[in-house]
Amino acid sequence: MSGVPIFHTARLVLRAPTRDGLPSWTRNFVDYEVIRHLADTVPWPFPARGVEYFFRNEVRPRQGRERWLWGLFPRDQPSEMIGAIDLYRHGNPENRGFWLGQRYWGLGLMSEAIAPTLDYAFTELGFEKLVFSNAVGNDRSRRIKEKTGARLLGIQPRGFVDPAYTEQEVWEMDRAAWAANLRDV
Repeated sequence: MSGVPIFHTARLVLRAPTRDGLPSWTRNFVDYEVIRHLADTVPWPFPARGVEYFFRNEVRPRQGRERWLWGLFPRDQPSEMIGAIDLYRHGNPENRGFWLGQRYWGLGLMSEAIAPTLDYAFTELGFEKLVFSNAVGNDRSRRIKEKTGARLLGIQPRGFVDPAYTEQEVWEMDRAAWAANLRDV
């Protein structure tokens, strides 16, 4: 799929996923501990061919035009998709979502992966600002936003896969805030 650049970080390769990566995508994503933090528009239990459907009907038709989805692949396991970062031109309210397989949590991989995608959004795609959100109580997601210099705008009601989450934090980052915090990520 064109329009999605490949990024290399110290431990990861970020690239557009392909049909070949669907088994590892499914293996690392279809886990209640991963999905529970997502908006309730994501079904649970997750359908048996849900990743394939999402890839074919949601990602491929818009990839590189109004949506940029990068799979996260460890450099030492280049065929294993362990997470993803999804950037959208038109937010609802967020312009970015991400997930990471549970066994990779706490290693700093998502913070490492976020940096090139933010840089691309601001320098190549011309975004002036990005809006992010997370479930109130999803502290890992919150910390990533704090580390990258996003500013908390407020809290709003929202449903999540895990019904214990009933509100979302809404964050904003503009081009100047990203440039100021680039050295710290």
